Amino acid sequence: MYTTEHNNGVLPHFTRTRIAPTPSGYLHMGNVLSFAVTATLAKQTGAVILLRVDDMDRERVQPAYVQDIFDTLRFMDIPWQEGPENAAAFEATWSQQYRMALYNQALEQLRQMNAVYACGCSRAQLLAVNGIGCAGNCRQQQLPLDAAQVNWRLKTDNIREVTLRTLTGTHTEAFPAEMKDFVVRKKDGYPAYQLSSVIDDVHFGVDLIVRGKDLWQSTLAQLGLAAQLNAKDFTATCFVHHDLIKDASGEKLSKSAGATSIQYLRKQGATAEALYNSIGKLLQAEAEIHNREGLGNAVLYG
Repeated sequence: MYTTEHNNGVLPHFTRTRIAPTPSGYLHMGNVLSFAVTATLAKQTGAVILLRVDDMDRERVQPAYVQDIFDTLRFMDIPWQEGPENAAAFEATWSQQYRMALYNQALEQLRQMNAVYACGCSRAQLLAVNGIGCAGNCRQQQLPLDAAQVNWRLKTDNIREVTLRTLTGTHTEAFPAEMKDFVVRKKDGYPAYQLSSVIDDVHFGVDLIVRGKDLWQSTLAQLGLAAQLNAKDFTATCFVHHDLIKDASGEKLSKSAGATSIQYLRKQGATAEALYNSIGKLLQAEAEIHNREGLGNAVLYG
């Protein structure tokens, strides 16, 4: 469980936090866990909750998955005060596609700084190096950034460490080797998750971000990117990384595991209260949990 020992138990005030699901599958109990922790902290710190749907993975986005986000949030009583009210509003004005100019501006800034290089490695080549950095010598080849079917990779060799703010204070961490030269623009021309997430958080004024511990390395990578972009608002953001729900094999829950999706469980007759209690049991909470605030408090203070 997470411990929020800060200023003798007094939490700071925040302006805005966000829940940012991706419509690439049906939401599962792990998503609800993160949303519940976010909602609980927002209430306790005065933060407004923004709903931001991350739909830059255009190949995997489906209307049914977008609709599922709103269905699941309402079924599980997860509140938000800003963002789209429904799937139609999301498609009309809130899709990340409407912020492409912001992402492209950041990419152009990186280009002008000579902070990126083109990588033409195939998926098979990247798998051979476990997806860590470029698989070949693309940087030395100086491939044109405007060439077809190339990723843009951030040059990370000059990022030794990053500073990160949490509820327990400020910490300095080594830049993770696993995020070496991570992708900031994909071969399809769309921004990669790490870049679009940073730019969106800066654009919307988010100063509190709640994530699972599986995104720890992403947080460090994004802080390194933000420093390159001189995005001081993002580097001042407070991060909370909570425990994960694991499946029977000890792996984190995945959207590909349909039996753990809220949509599936709801159709089987499960109530929101029962689902919250099930999540609590998976986290080995000491007491029964009946709602999102109970789950959030169990994770934060349990």
